[in-house]
Amino acid sequence: MHSDVLVELKGLKKHFSITKGIFRKTKQTVRAVDDVNLFVRKGETLGLVGESGCGKSTLGRTLLRLYEPTSGSVHFAGQDITKLSMSQLRPLRRQMQIIFQDPYASLNPRMTVGNIISEALAIHGLFPKKNERLARIAELVSLVGLRPEVIHRYPHEFSGGQRQRIGIARALAVSPSFIVCDEPISALDVSIQAQIVNLLQDLQEQLGLTYLFIAHDLSIVRHISTRVAVMYLGNVVEVATALDLYSKPLHPYTQALLSSVPVPDPEQKKQRIMLTGEIPSPIHPPSGCKFHPRCPQVMERCKTEVPSLVRIGEREVSCHLHSVN
Repeated sequence: MHSDVLVELKGLKKHFSITKGIFRKTKQTVRAVDDVNLFVRKGETLGLVGESGCGKSTLGRTLLRLYEPTSGSVHFAGQDITKLSMSQLRPLRRQMQIIFQDPYASLNPRMTVGNIISEALAIHGLFPKKNERLARIAELVSLVGLRPEVIHRYPHEFSGGQRQRIGIARALAVSPSFIVCDEPISALDVSIQAQIVNLLQDLQEQLGLTYLFIAHDLSIVRHISTRVAVMYLGNVVEVATALDLYSKPLHPYTQALLSSVPVPDPEQKKQRIMLTGEIPSPIHPPSGCKFHPRCPQVMERCKTEVPSLVRIGEREVSCHLHSVN
């Protein structure tokens, strides 16, 4: 692993078993994340995009071992965390945090803001003296743009945007270096989304943070990301810098996604690529390239041969149209 890489996934898989009957026998397997190779450099924001149900959030949670991986490895700062016991993993949890999608569900309604933020400090034994802990909590709420007096109030007293700021303060409490932003703005009003994205960017610059930013809004991802990875049905199909991906997408799926992004200039014409059919089930994924039943450029080999993720210059793409063979 290169010295500038903070997180690296190698062959990561997360499969969920569906059990039925009295004896709970496994009948089917959901391949939510299916052999993903990916890395995140220190200080960058890697955007992760794709349609709902493609495995983005599962990937983010498996990376943090909130879900146990089925196979593969996750290297964080050069250490394979999939091999660690829970007691060995705990010190590293300080370095890896998550901002959840729904600010209404992710905050305990029975706890004050101060208690929500101080919980992480207590778990990791930070700021044991009460006056130091209160000073740290006040610093955190101020850092995310809230007044210090909010620490005595409860989550139901705040708007969605304010609640997400509290969630961000909670993630920052233990001074992490890496944060998974799991669709942090999708549950918010459009007028508030830009404020939260700008806050995340300011915090990244101020604190030297590294983000995995999961989203389905491609225009927001373009704005915040250094590089972008595109997921389809449990696989990464294209990885490129934000500039390269948006100016010249290589994978037919990426091309279709970007063609659906609204253009603010009514004079600018854009050809929409319409995908036929629904996303296949992750229980019974198609053979060969998983995208082939919906691909407008499908070839015969796509139906039987699984394309590998190949490097083309500074980008990677998994498509027979760009294979070296």
